[in-house]
Order: sequence, then structure tokens, then C-alpha cells
Amino acid sequence: MGNSGGENLMCGICGELRLDGARVESGLIERMLPALQRRGPDDAGSWDAGTVAFGHRRLSIIDLSSRSHQPMLDGDLSLVFNGAIYNYRELRTELRARGHEFVSGGDTEVILKAYREWGDACPAHLHGMFAFAIWDGRRRRLFAARDRFGIKPFYYATDARRFRFASNTQALLAGGDIDTAIDPVGLHFQYTLHAVIPAPHTILRGIRKLEPAHSLVIEADGRQTLRRYWELDATRPAEPRTEQEWVDATHAALLDAVRKRNDVADVPVGVLLSGGLDSSLLVALLAEIGVKDFHTFSVGFEDQPEEKGSEFEYSDLVVERYRPIHHKFLVANEQVLKRLPEAVDAMAEPMFGQDAVAFYLLSERVSQEIKVVQSGQGADEVFGGYFWYPRMLAERSGSRLERFRKHYFDRDHDEYLGMVTPAYRGEDHTGRFIAERLEDGLSSEFLDAVLKLDATTLIVDDPVKRVDNMTMAWGLEARVPFLDHHLVEVAARCPPEIKLRSDGKHLLKRIARGIVPDAVIDRPKGYFPMPALKYVRGEFLEFMRGILDSQACRERGLFERAYVERLLAAPEMHHTRIMGSKLWHLALLEFWLQRNVDRAVQALPDKR
Repeated sequence: MGNSGGENLMCGICGELRLDGARVESGLIERMLPALQRRGPDDAGSWDAGTVAFGHRRLSIIDLSSRSHQPMLDGDLSLVFNGAIYNYRELRTELRARGHEFVSGGDTEVILKAYREWGDACPAHLHGMFAFAIWDGRRRRLFAARDRFGIKPFYYATDARRFRFASNTQALLAGGDIDTAIDPVGLHFQYTLHAVIPAPHTILRGIRKLEPAHSLVIEADGRQTLRRYWELDATRPAEPRTEQEWVDATHAALLDAVRKRNDVADVPVGVLLSGGLDSSLLVALLAEIGVKDFHTFSVGFEDQPEEKGSEFEYSDLVVERYRPIHHKFLVANEQVLKRLPEAVDAMAEPMFGQDAVAFYLLSERVSQEIKVVQSGQGADEVFGGYFWYPRMLAERSGSRLERFRKHYFDRDHDEYLGMVTPAYRGEDHTGRFIAERLEDGLSSEFLDAVLKLDATTLIVDDPVKRVDNMTMAWGLEARVPFLDHHLVEVAARCPPEIKLRSDGKHLLKRIARGIVPDAVIDRPKGYFPMPALKYVRGEFLEFMRGILDSQACRERGLFERAYVERLLAAPEMHHTRIMGSKLWHLALLEFWLQRNVDRAVQALPDKR
């Protein structure tokens, strides 16, 4: 339990700035807010100043009082904010010393005063996860920013008439007047990088997202200025360090990250305990800093002949050692299929990760006990835990892109061209993007560039977004200490050969030894098991067939029928390089479009 005096954190935000001088349409914010309700079930607020309007749904976690109501106004400034600022107490002390006065207890007001003090440079002073928008009435401009790793989402739609933003695409679509055509660039990313579409693109032409570690200024006349405020340095330090020094620096930074994410809350904080090294280490570190009686949560699924569906044997060992208040859930396959549509409705963008529905069902149960959890996302990307890293490193021939593509891309460009209909065939957008990122000037070696790309870009639109969407669907806030930027800055400068020792995550294994059961440390790398979506058969196969044979799918005309039929004929034969089901990829996108885009368009009032 943290110290009192913070503010409300997890929320949904939305708003619009008219660029043509007209008033924001009455009823727009009211249309958008219901799509954000599950992100913030505790309170709602809106604010309208003619050409600009904001909306907010609140989940109360810190400073549970009404003083933290949003939108928050401070003279000529208005703010909507979603996130948690872990250094808000230190910032408040510093800002008070600079003459600022505070009327509330926590982090929302700190952002407003930080903007007053530092202007566009304010995001660099914030330590945490955040997406926010400030209307500066004096300068007639909107200032928006997103945290360094994009843990909190910021979607927008803009044209000559207006700039509209929200925490999810559903709220933008509910507002109406959005171009819902498929973005060919987004589609290429979707099917080559397992549903990662790097900002600013999304799958829809009319919706964009703010890049992590960037701020965006929109002037009243529509001019936009995008600015990067942070970049990860993945070069070696001037003074070489021993392995033990790297272990010690990582341990100190990780302990600090876990402590911050436990202390900044006025409600208890738990842990999602998967049975893997990362979440087990979080439990051990909470115990190390003296936290007592915290909750842990584990979920398991039915086994398939090829794969076990639960990792309870490992999580049980951690529970036995630390005796937290433990909750264990077993989910039947029939539940997975029955609840899958709800999980897809909660996706701001279509996600292929087979554990999305797992996180959705787990979050539902966790939210009945607690409002805030720490989760292990980011550890594999930051500390080199995936099996494809050593394989990439072992490749001696070819460009950096070719070494990466061979072990990571879901489909090569030629297969993609055979999958989509002629209207969507074009250049190898993904190849060009990845090639640019891997020639990064702030990375010493090939694997430094790969890990940096993973931590700053790929993770944002895969596990991080999945956890945000699925937990926020139940008003549950997930905090990710392995993506604390101070910790990532330490890890990024450590030589890759140290990180990849012990089959990967060597630094974390060194820290864990003695405080996490050996069986957990030495087990083979596991993935959140969801066997029924990997080995597609029975009712799962019929479900996917129904989607891909539907009239909506055929009329949309994204996929070549011959490709679809080939996958349907032998669904278990077609897996990606990192073991995703290619059939599930096709069915999921089409299902997402039907549930989120088609239904939103049909629900809009007829404007004719």
C-alpha cells in the first residue's frame, strides 16, 4: 500500500480542437465517452470552450478525492491525463521551490505546473507512463505527449477542420466522420511483424497514433510540430564494467523501479504471477523491499497434446516460498471461445497475440480483488530472453535486415503479395522501416540495434498494448517495472554477449539466484500458453472458417481466396517463424473489423 496524497491515474481521455474556427459539435464528447467507460468506471467529466472540448473517464487509484477530477483546469490551461507519474512527489517539491502552488494531492496537477515551468520540455521531466493533452488558452495551442515506451495510448484523427484524439480507436470511431478504409502500409506491417504497426500508422487510414517518446503541438491554425524528447542510448560506456558491476547496477535499478510502482498508489498493488522468471522475480523483489501480504494471480488453460496449458507447477513454487495472498484460475477452452468476442471488442487495434484473451479473462478475475498490478512485460526484450536473438547473432551473412527478417518476420514480402488482393499490393514497407531502424547510430552492435528496436518500437504495439487494453477493459491498472526508463538505460548499454549468457536474460538470472526457486530460473523459456489458438482444430477451426467465409469478409476483399482456402485446408501446417497460427491472423483481423469498425459505422446517426 502506498502513501496517501497522489491522484487519479488510469483513465480514458478524449477531445477535439476545431481548426476551422467552428464550435465543437454538441454531443461529440458524449458520443465518445461511453467507448472509454471501461478504462475509467469511477467518474466522468467533460469541458467545453467552444472550439475545443475534452472528455475524461476516471479510475481512482491515488488521491481518491474530487480534487483530482478531470478535465483539470488551472487558469488558462486545461488537462486530460491517463497514466501514473512515479516521481510526482519530487517534482512537486521542486516546482514549489520555483514558486508554484498546489491545490490537490498528486500527479495530475504536477503535469500542469511542469508545463507552466518547462513548456514543451516538460515530458522529459516526467518519470512514468502517460498520455495527456493540454489546451493552452493563452497561446491557442494543444500540447500532447506520450511516455517513452508508449505504455499509455494516444490515438488521433486529423484533417483541415479538426484534430480529434482518444485513448482508443473505438472512441474516435464513435465520434463519427473517420476514414475507415484499410491503410495499405498498416496492413503490410500487420502481417509481417505479428500485428505490430509502428506509429504513426494504424490499420485504418483515418486514425493515427502518437509515437512513444514524442510530443505533438497543434496550433489553432492546424500547424503541427512533432518533437522527440528522449532517445535510448545503446552504446558502450567509456569505462568498461565487469559482469558483476552490470548485475549490481541492474539490481539497483530494478529494485527502484519495483519500489516506485508499489509506493505510488492509495490502493494495494498485486503481481500477475505467470510462473516465469520475470514475474517470479517481481514477487521476490517486493518481498526484498519489505512489502507484506500482497496479492498474486495465476491463470492456466486446458492442455493440448502438443502443449501444456498451465504453468502452475512453477508459480506454486514461488507462492510456497513467499506466501503471498495467492489466487489461481483455470480457464476451460469453451470459456476461451465464448469470451473471445469480448476480448476482441477491447482491442484498440487488431492483435494476434494468443494470450490477449488470456489476459482479458485473468484481468476480469484480478479486478474483483484489486485495482493495480505489476506485470513482467518488457523483460525479454530489454534483457535478451527470446530464442531468436542468438539465431540472429549466429547469422554471419547478409545485411542486418536479412539477419533479422529470417528469424522474425511472419511472412516474407512475396508471401504477403500472394495473400492480399491487388488493391493492397505495394512496396516492402516493413523491410524499409526495419532496415532504417537497425542502422541506428546510437547502437554499438547489431544485437544492440535489435534489442533497441524491440524495446522502443516492437514491444509498444505487441505485449505492452495488449496488457494495457486487456487490463483497462476491467478498470485494472498494469504497471511494468521492466520498462522503467532508468532500468532500460542501464540494460541497453550492457554488452549483448553478457545478456545472452545462460540462454538469455543472464543479468536477471544472476539477480534471481538465491531469491527465486532454481527450478523457475533454470526452466526453458515459456510463453503465456494458449494452446487452442495455436493448434487450430474443432470448434476453434469452425469459428475461424465462419469468419473467413462470411459475406462481410468476401465483400471487404482483403485476402486472396486461394490463400484463405490453403490455410483452411491444413490449419496446423501453417505457422509463422515464431509459432503463430497464420489462419488465426487472417480470422482475427477480419473479426476485429466486423466487431469494431463495421458496427461503429452502422451505429452512427445518419447525417444526410
